[in-house]
Amino acid sequence: MRLERISVNQFKIFLTYDDLKERGYTKEELWNNLPKANQLFQDMLYEACDELDFNLDGMLMVQVHMLQAQGMIILVTQNEDLSDDEFIELKVTMDESKEVMFEMENFEHVIEVARVFQNHKAIDTALFAYDGSYYIQLLDDDMDDSEKEIIISILSEYGSPSTTTSYYLKEYGTVVSEHNAFQIINQYF
Repeated sequence: MRLERISVNQFKIFLTYDDLKERGYTKEELWNNLPKANQLFQDMLYEACDELDFNLDGMLMVQVHMLQAQGMIILVTQNEDLSDDEFIELKVTMDESKEVMFEMENFEHVIEVARVFQNHKAIDTALFAYDGSYYIQLLDDDMDDSEKEIIISILSEYGSPSTTTSYYLKEYGTVVSEHNAFQIINQYF
């Protein structure tokens, strides 16, 4: 489980499917067993609050984004206007994305990860730029799960999973390469 404090009243939790398994949960249970899902979210919230020194009270908005192969990103926002020390109220929304998308902080990271895949079989990727970051989308739908896990673990070393969709990036960002981004980057850099 990785934690990131975003602001005074907001933080993000990244939980891989292996983390879920270690805690005794499956992805399907979270979708189909609401009491079990609520228990997981409460446990994680208390853990995160202890580690981030976040005061947990009042109304909490919890947005859960299930990522296809990486795990889930949980965005927690505390509504300060409705703060009450006597109770915690959770509003949970869940969303699932079929896209495998990673955010890179800078173009150097994109070049580095492209070099890693230089001698591997061709991997179809798209590359987008938006708001100072770069986004790599894995496009190979026909690869098997073990191949996909290896690629995702390598991408995780250079960036972080993103809930931003390719549709959003095409609309508001810049499409750098729609296909074969790694091959094109390796050709020019």
